[in-house]
Amino acid sequence: MLLAFTRAVPPSIGRCELTYIAREPIDYARAVQEHAAYETCLRALGCEVRRLPDAPDLPDSVFVEDTAIVFDDLAVITRPGAASRRPERDAMAAALGPHRRLAFIESPGTLDGGDVLVTPGRVFVGISGRTNPDGVRQLATHLAPLGLDVLPVPVSGCLHLKSAVTVAGHRPGARGSQGATSDTILVINPAWVDPAVFAGLALIEVDPQEPAAANVLRIADRLVCAEAHPRTRQRLEAYGLPTVAVPAAELAKAEGGVTCCSVMLTRRG
Repeated sequence: MLLAFTRAVPPSIGRCELTYIAREPIDYARAVQEHAAYETCLRALGCEVRRLPDAPDLPDSVFVEDTAIVFDDLAVITRPGAASRRPERDAMAAALGPHRRLAFIESPGTLDGGDVLVTPGRVFVGISGRTNPDGVRQLATHLAPLGLDVLPVPVSGCLHLKSAVTVAGHRPGARGSQGATSDTILVINPAWVDPAVFAGLALIEVDPQEPAAANVLRIADRLVCAEAHPRTRQRLEAYGLPTVAVPAAELAKAEGGVTCCSVMLTRRG
């Protein structure tokens, strides 16, 4: 059973942190509807959805991905690059504590979960406006006992590494988290991150008219994609990767994507 931790859209979302896009009004009621549809999609794909306590005064709190990275035996609680987001961590740590051993990113390190791309045997971490080299160093220290290599990746033109590239699937025969990465399939926007960083992995480029389409969420054998990216969905489907679309236009105005709104783990026992 997959657990998916989520959090309600706060009424303060209009005051969210923005870096690469211009601020425009966010329809709160519509954003709530989008988030409900997202949670319904997760349940339909076999997840048990558990909501963290509401945080109405934390404008970015719906984007729970940035507060933690979960592995088989460890959850790393991050230290977001935006100081306004650091109070979001406590609720996530409380939720994950019963399921995983916890490790923490400490000052002066900063690390957003949206900058962390986990592939078999290797973890790519974006050096962005939200994640600094010390945060990457601390993460590497936490992951070394797990046998995972951590590779820093320069990111430009977008908020997080996972705005530019995510895992879309694995070719038949690919092994688990300690196996080789050669069978991993990524969907990527080459304008935002250098494809050469991922040499040896299969890459599917987004349609140029959909630059934000590289952010997809893989659950079992399905890819959750934003409705706004039909051309890229067609590319993924043509590659043999089934997709399901969810509305995400309002949350996109807050620089959010489909990976941003959940933290997932396999429940043991």
